[in-house]
Amino acid sequence: MLSVLLITFPFFALVACGFAATWRGVLPQAAIPGLNAFVLYFALPCMLFRFGAQTPIAQLLDANVTTVYLLCALLMVGATVALTRRRLGWNDAAFGALVAAFPNTGFMGVPMLVALLGAQSAGTVIVTMAVDMVITTSLCIALSRLDLSGGHGVAVALRGAFRGMASNPMPWSIVLGGVASARGWTLPAPLDKTVAMLAAAASPVALFTIGAVLARSQMNSHERVAAREYVPIALAKLAIHPLLVWAVGSGAMAMGLPLGREAFVTLVLLAALPSASNVSLLTERFGAHSGRVARIILVSTALAFLSFSAAVALMI
Repeated sequence: MLSVLLITFPFFALVACGFAATWRGVLPQAAIPGLNAFVLYFALPCMLFRFGAQTPIAQLLDANVTTVYLLCALLMVGATVALTRRRLGWNDAAFGALVAAFPNTGFMGVPMLVALLGAQSAGTVIVTMAVDMVITTSLCIALSRLDLSGGHGVAVALRGAFRGMASNPMPWSIVLGGVASARGWTLPAPLDKTVAMLAAAASPVALFTIGAVLARSQMNSHERVAAREYVPIALAKLAIHPLLVWAVGSGAMAMGLPLGREAFVTLVLLAALPSASNVSLLTERFGAHSGRVARIILVSTALAFLSFSAAVALMI
């Protein structure tokens, strides 16, 4: 366990540094959108493109990984909505379900799992990112609109979600990386070096930015939220989600589904990651309880240092 903590510590330490810098005013809140833009539009797309281009196309199109991960995501969303909808309404229940099922794969999972498991895990990570960005997010946005009369709100929300996806460079970088892998294309040396330098910056800047975003959400949220409204969801994300993926993956392999051991381990550890920080932005956009979601993300991130490290020690 100590050896695992020594590997995971720097990742969570960078998150803590971003949190402390913002909380103490060293990093102005006005600078956070710039950090987000650098990570979202430059560093992470370059990292995802490089991993996609260097991963065999068959691994990027692995239907077994997609099936297991998507089934678990749907179960997490369905169970969370069923348990909270009557008390919270469709909007808050849907975004609570999204934050329970959507791990922080882009900002945290890609660099951490590649460091722990090697570059061969990147293909599985990319598949799960595509599932969460396209299917899980769209489903939860559609559910959040069910409080509105008729189906008009659902249709408008889904159109907005797909427009947002189309303007997000991360899915496009995944697609371009897959095309480069399938066609065997390589970038000219100067351009490849530029992309590599941006990709190398993704991990530290993304982790620092997570901490900054979490600190900003706490500093700007003046709503009091009862612990029972957010702690159970955070614990479900860190414990129930990875256990569900482990159970479904083990059952699938027992029934003969050709799910490789490396992909299985990667899926379980992905599910053990804390909640995705970008869900708080969607929550604000669609008028749900942003304070509740921000606290779920904060608690899951804080507790993940020990829970994720324990999952790594058990799985590797």
